[in-house]
Amino acid sequence: MSVKLDETLTVECETGNYHTFCPISCVSWLYQKIEDSFFLVVGTKTCGYFLQNALGVMIFAEPRYAMAELEEGDISAQLNDYEGLKRLCIRIRRDRDPSVIIWIGTCTTEIIKMDLEGMAPKLEWEIGIPILVARANGLDYAFTQGEDTVLAAMAHRCPEPEFPLREQKEMIKKVFAFPSREKEELHEYANHPSLVLFGSLPSNVASQLNLELRRQSIKVSGWLPAQRYTDLPSLGDGVYVCGVNPFLSRTATTLIRRGKCELIGAPFPIGPDGTRAWIEKICSVFGVEARGLEEREERIWESLNDYLDLVRGKSVFFMGDNLLEVSLARFLIRCGMIVHEIGIPYMDKRYQAAELSLLLDTCTRMCAPIPRIVEKPDNSNQIRRLRELRPDLAITGMAHANPLEARGISTKWSVEFTFAQMHGSANARDVLELVTRPLRRQSNLEHFGRNTLVIKNQ
Repeated sequence: MSVKLDETLTVECETGNYHTFCPISCVSWLYQKIEDSFFLVVGTKTCGYFLQNALGVMIFAEPRYAMAELEEGDISAQLNDYEGLKRLCIRIRRDRDPSVIIWIGTCTTEIIKMDLEGMAPKLEWEIGIPILVARANGLDYAFTQGEDTVLAAMAHRCPEPEFPLREQKEMIKKVFAFPSREKEELHEYANHPSLVLFGSLPSNVASQLNLELRRQSIKVSGWLPAQRYTDLPSLGDGVYVCGVNPFLSRTATTLIRRGKCELIGAPFPIGPDGTRAWIEKICSVFGVEARGLEEREERIWESLNDYLDLVRGKSVFFMGDNLLEVSLARFLIRCGMIVHEIGIPYMDKRYQAAELSLLLDTCTRMCAPIPRIVEKPDNSNQIRRLRELRPDLAITGMAHANPLEARGISTKWSVEFTFAQMHGSANARDVLELVTRPLRRQSNLEHFGRNTLVIKNQ
């Protein structure tokens, strides 16, 4: 089955199984981002083993997450789930005093129909700490969608704007009508509605994007998630929102339907080209003329020449794992690479429409072949295509990396891009460092092999 998006870009759909991490892995970066939070994963021993091994956190580090381990009595409904969770949450409040406790429901809680959403409001009232429920389980398409589920749940707790949009505009007019301290603070920003960005990024990367927009006189009113739960941004009618990651379609839908926000459909700020397109789209929505973006992008590309020489003309194959594939493929095509196939576990064509359009424009600009896009790819079919195409690099999940390496295909784990600082123009070098590492290793091995052969012949 294939879906035609425009004259030349199509998305095929296969019937493969999902080969990805469990979405509860989102705890690993979200507990660090939201500094006053505590994550309680409600699941079995298997979930606990996964967190312990995947995150590699020693017990002495006392991270701000824990396991509520379900036993046989819980599964057979012989024990009182509410009392057990209550004891744990009271202990968390006493030991850690978080501003919010986030329950992460796993596959088991889905199967036994555990009513976490019913228990949370009652327990929240009893212990006096907000409790959010996010079902970040293995029934999702990709592990990155765990963050999507958490942010969608958090969006319901964001406060409404103190003043409606009309009152905001009137206040801004008054500020500019009379000299005051507020006028001095606002003079560097354009007169535009509230802008909230959503997606979890390291604080330094978020600051870089804030600065990029500030150069265009656009003020970011807040982030979802904020660094502290108590600093959640105001959401409501007249507030504009824009995503920074391609796997946040559920959050975007929640913000539109429940929060009554206006979504800015822009490409994602990955690579110099994506960052420029992202800023330009936001500027166009607010009626602000973008300044200096072309020159800045050119300077970034010039600084990447040492990496571009390594990747130009090389081919890459995305097997599909973390929903970042389209954005990464577009960036690598702009770098001069040939992308044979973009495998992706799930494609929200409305949320990624701007990114797909930029992908097509990039292929046209670089005179590159338009890659094949396969949603929910069948790995057996992909292996056959890999054998035929023999790409220079395959970006894949951890399960397929070693078998492909044994067959002479260089690989890179897709999960590494999830944890890398890859947003914004300044971090493009980090992305290319990840991409070129296996290519450089292969080149060094071939060079070593030739030298060894020469020595033997002598």
